[in-house]
Amino acid sequence: MIKVENLSKKFDGKLAVDQISFEVGVGETMVLLGTSGCGKTTTLRMINRLIEPDGGSVYIDQENVGGQQPELLRRRIGYVLQNHGLFPHYTVLENMSVVPKLLEWDKEKIRNRSMELLDKLKLDSTLGKQYPSALSGGQQQRVGLARALMADPPILLMDEPFGALDNITRADIRREFTELDELAKKTIILVTHDIQEAFEMGDKICLMDKGKVMQYGTPEELLFKPQSAFVASFLKEHKLLLELKFLKMGGHTAWELLEQLELGKLKEILFTLEG
Repeated sequence: MIKVENLSKKFDGKLAVDQISFEVGVGETMVLLGTSGCGKTTTLRMINRLIEPDGGSVYIDQENVGGQQPELLRRRIGYVLQNHGLFPHYTVLENMSVVPKLLEWDKEKIRNRSMELLDKLKLDSTLGKQYPSALSGGQQQRVGLARALMADPPILLMDEPFGALDNITRADIRREFTELDELAKKTIILVTHDIQEAFEMGDKICLMDKGKVMQYGTPEELLFKPQSAFVASFLKEHKLLLELKFLKMGGHTAWELLEQLELGKLKEILFTLEG
């Protein structure tokens, strides 16, 4: 669905993104992971041409996006920002209606789709008349996702969508997002600096440093087959927890076994594995 070839970008003569390449298959979630300033958000913004690259190409469904009108391209791609990016002077429903109005949907279609998404994202329909300032951080982030999903785009770009939330709210909403049927059929690129989040949500991970791709592959490949000392060092502090979540024994992960701290249940599982 998405192919990036030798993409580069300079700011003030300094390379922010240095000839990076990767592919994202249809329905995959790919995570751009790295510390602040490594080029991951710049890369994301070049995909929908919010930033124009200095070199390289981006293909969506085998078509070079460089030959497309940026505003038409963006209507086909959902975009979710860290701080929700909602228009403060628009109500929730008005925020959600922006792209459908550009696509000339009728009022009934817009309202039906809005109510559908509010329900799926566990938002009360009465919030539709509220302004963003009246919502909690978690509610604002849900509305930001709803707006990105309104026109049912095949691609979703997410720029640290949970970064502004507290840890508890962040974990809850992340879990809800992964279970949302609307996302199951999307091709998603997610930017984060949170290692646990990347490994929890990504089918593939592109680990970046100083504008370069340090390793691209599945979470298991980065964890168990790091290609450089940098990759191993980057994951070092989280390695034990990640291994517990990925190592499987008899159909259970080690983490799932540890969660069964009720002794009788744990013994039952262990005896089953022995057998």
